[in-house]
Amino acid sequence: MEVMTKPLTLSIQGMHCGGCVNRVTNALNKLEGIAVRNVEVGSASVEFDPEKATEQSVVDAVNKLGFTATTA
Repeated sequence: MEVMTKPLTLSIQGMHCGGCVNRVTNALNKLEGIAVRNVEVGSASVEFDPEKATEQSVVDAVNKLGFTATTA
């Protein structure tokens, strides 16, 4: 059975450099059910399996790093 994933784009305030991009990428890669598509200063695009993750869990993972993430 194919897993249906949903796209999610985040707007992220507080990112300033490549180090921030790496921190966000690493945090998102640790979440179950998340496939990171792109992370750059100010935004991130992922796909997630709604049976394993929620939009809020993705936002929370970024916010725990000290950034302010919102769904775009």
